Amino acid sequence: MSTLDKRGVVFNIQHYSLHDGPGIRTVVFLKGCPLRCAWCSNPESQRPYPELYFDKDKCIYDRGCGFCEKLCSQGAMINGCVDFTKCTNCLSCAGICPSRALAVYGREMSVSEIIEEAEREQVFYRHGGGGITLSGGEPLMQAEFAIELLKAAKERHIHTAIETCGYADTAVLLEAARYLDFILYDVKILDERKHERATGVSNRLILKNLEALFSAFPKTPKLIRTPVIPGVNDTEEDIRAIADFLKPFDNYRYELLPYHRFGEKKYKMLGRAVPMIENRLDEKKFQQLRRPVEQ
Repeated sequence: MSTLDKRGVVFNIQHYSLHDGPGIRTVVFLKGCPLRCAWCSNPESQRPYPELYFDKDKCIYDRGCGFCEKLCSQGAMINGCVDFTKCTNCLSCAGICPSRALAVYGREMSVSEIIEEAEREQVFYRHGGGGITLSGGEPLMQAEFAIELLKAAKERHIHTAIETCGYADTAVLLEAARYLDFILYDVKILDERKHERATGVSNRLILKNLEALFSAFPKTPKLIRTPVIPGVNDTEEDIRAIADFLKPFDNYRYELLPYHRFGEKKYKMLGRAVPMIENRLDEKKFQQLRRPVEQ
């Protein structure tokens, strides 16, 4: 198999993005993530395979449809609703749903298919140093696919970037970095216990990998980001600890991202409980937390 034929699972391709690296970007979102952050706004990114979702607002069962109920041998379709405890994710119902209330997050794509999409936008890349950004989920969960995609982009002189949580095999991350022009790296919490409670994993590998990137690729520009989550890492102590950890390094920028709740409907469409972050982030407090970053 040619490397251009290598396939991965993509849940979205966003065109003309201005917030995922320099210039105008084509952002490729790969499925799969090793973290389970309570504030995740893209729950459809977490599992590495295509999965069914149900948008009740689009359902026309009450107008006499019922195709899915007749098709489903598991009895998961009941009166215009989905019982996800019975659903086997066979995805058959998504193919017959006339209103697209039942649909699928994620589809297989080849390296060549994605590169073709990116090349159609190269005219926009030339102005402002834009290019392709791999995001997720965590793109390095599909390591071979992600690296081959980055290689193919570099061979075509397309600027490359990645958005990563840093929780990946160190050798894999450093191999990917050989083909990267820009790195967006999340550091959520420096305290290991708090990090594990909030994300489900330790931050030791994340911090180790960031240090390895600074050591092996000092000239590659890096944007280090922290999403500020109420009740999780929204104290000056939390933010200052991260800022101090970064001080010995060079060629990076550090920024805070405000918490938002845009993903709540997606959890319901996937049949999952919505993680509870009770409080909204106060704008005044957010601006105060930026002070350690700007010092």
